[in-house]
Amino acid sequence: MFRGTFTAVVTPFRNAAVDFSALEKLIEGQIAAGITGIVAVGTTAESPTLTHDEKHEIIERTIKIAKGRCQVIAGAGTNSTRDSIDAAKFAEKAGADGALLIAPYYNKPSQEGLFRHFKAIAAATKLPVMLYNIPGRCGVDIAADTVVRLAQNCSNIVSIKEASGSVDRVAELRRRLPEKFTILSGDDGLTLPFMSVGAAGVVSVASNLFPSELCALVRACESGDFKSAETLHRRMGGIFKDLFIEPNPVPAKTALAWRGAISFEVRLPLCEMTEANQARLRKTLDEFEKSK
Repeated sequence: MFRGTFTAVVTPFRNAAVDFSALEKLIEGQIAAGITGIVAVGTTAESPTLTHDEKHEIIERTIKIAKGRCQVIAGAGTNSTRDSIDAAKFAEKAGADGALLIAPYYNKPSQEGLFRHFKAIAAATKLPVMLYNIPGRCGVDIAADTVVRLAQNCSNIVSIKEASGSVDRVAELRRRLPEKFTILSGDDGLTLPFMSVGAAGVVSVASNLFPSELCALVRACESGDFKSAETLHRRMGGIFKDLFIEPNPVPAKTALAWRGAISFEVRLPLCEMTEANQARLRKTLDEFEKSK
């Protein structure tokens, strides 16, 4: 169901409000570059600082802009099962192609609690569900046993965005899960190694800036041309690293603002990059452009 290159799109702001005109241009650029799908209202979209109304309007507008030309996955995960169910139901009603469900953060449930949480949400919607495992942010890992158990018990849990940073973990999941259950890299820099052991694509931050290149990297891996994929991976290595020298999505939004694509605004508690890191990011971007 979910394979290829998905962009976790940023949320442009202007004068503290969502800039829907800029968002539309970003999405159109993504579609023109051949992106498989857009993830709306994910972490990269600064979802913790968006109001419910803003989240709803972003999802609705993203679906309307896409017009079926790419998939739209709506971020619906919270650390409240009830709120996540409401969000998944809204995404389904709005016409999304799937729901992204992050592990509950801060309250750190047990594996049994995680299983019941995801199962309850999946039972409340007909949407295909992509789990999102990122222990570094959530403080809890969706164990491989739990993923397998969910795949066995919930027919619409069909994918996982894996951001644990472990190639061994991806290999284990691929070995234990049905072939139709897809694994996507949650880290741009790990797309190549993850796909070499069975992942089916990436949910990308870097593709906000370089969608064509990320699509080419994933297509090369899909076709088994890992030599070409390695060449792209090496060229983009500095980008993958420096887009995270400060909290995501601050570097990505900074670079987009330099291009004139958006106005640089993030919401507190995020803030602008230091001058030193801005200089580092500019140098990395310039070196990448010169390498083309």
